[in-house]
Amino acid sequence: MKNITFLMLLTLCSFVVNPAVAQEKTNSEKIEQLEKQKEQIIAEEKEALKLEVEAINRRAQAKEIDWEEAEKMKGEAARKHAMNIQNRVAIIDNQIALLTREEGAEEFEWEDEEEEDDDDHWYNKSKYSRTSTHLVLAVGFNNALTEDQSINDSDFKVGGSRFFELGIAWRTRVFEQSNFMRLRYGFSFQFNGLKPTDNRFFVEDGDLTMLEEYPLDLDKSKFRMDNLVFPVHFEFGPSKKVETPRSVWFSTHNKLKIGLGGYAGVNLGERQKLKYEEDGEKVKEKLKGDYNTNDFIYGLSGYLGWGDASIYVKYDLNPIFKDPNPEMRNISIGLRFDAN
Repeated sequence: MKNITFLMLLTLCSFVVNPAVAQEKTNSEKIEQLEKQKEQIIAEEKEALKLEVEAINRRAQAKEIDWEEAEKMKGEAARKHAMNIQNRVAIIDNQIALLTREEGAEEFEWEDEEEEDDDDHWYNKSKYSRTSTHLVLAVGFNNALTEDQSINDSDFKVGGSRFFELGIAWRTRVFEQSNFMRLRYGFSFQFNGLKPTDNRFFVEDGDLTMLEEYPLDLDKSKFRMDNLVFPVHFEFGPSKKVETPRSVWFSTHNKLKIGLGGYAGVNLGERQKLKYEEDGEKVKEKLKGDYNTNDFIYGLSGYLGWGDASIYVKYDLNPIFKDPNPEMRNISIGLRFDAN
């Protein structure tokens, strides 16, 4: 279900921004066309990422690689295409900057310009660039704690438990003529991994899900939850206004930003992976089940960063397991990358 949903949503996103081709006549029109090319670049890289993910999933389904390696490969592919977007867009930005400097030598006439007040004139130039599309990538450490636990006495390995997040976000400035506050919203796939301590694994006994010691020495014990969530953040911070005779947009490149918000979504599934040696042979087990996890996911999240990179924290308000299990909640901290 996770793979089908993932591919459907990525395919849908590839059509969010449609390419347009216009006849170049003036520097102003060239700038407008370059801005559209930036959106086309994002769409192309999303499509390329989708194809890579499909190929990796086929290899995993054919058992050429295991699913853990497949997740790592998908993460590397996402990082590669995120960098492609950043580098290709930077080239377009340089071209726009060059044409913008040449605009001073050209004259532009706006229809009914003298009859418009300053606010209306500014709006006509800026309304088309108020919302932008971004790829979001986050990775870091993951853990789960009950109310009376601290990270020092957690049931899970601090360094070995990790999370990965990949998604699409739209950014819209809240106020018409100011970019200090903007709204980021979209969807993300979250993969939260937990590695139990003391040679233990999860056992499902009716309505209860418990950690028990495995009878053999485990080389690896990992429990993973896959979620589809819809994050919403209010983002604050300075930005640089870039204005041409026919457009206005804001750049937060190398600027401080703070994001505060939360997320809600659904649990797509969970699995447990065990590795051990038995009678001299290495054994890998993949155990799938319900494990009494909650189907509805919701929590708080925030980030603080500079430019594209941020320190990222998220905390699930919903317990991982349903009653009557102890209320254990997932917490993550790591790095978040989203193009500006």
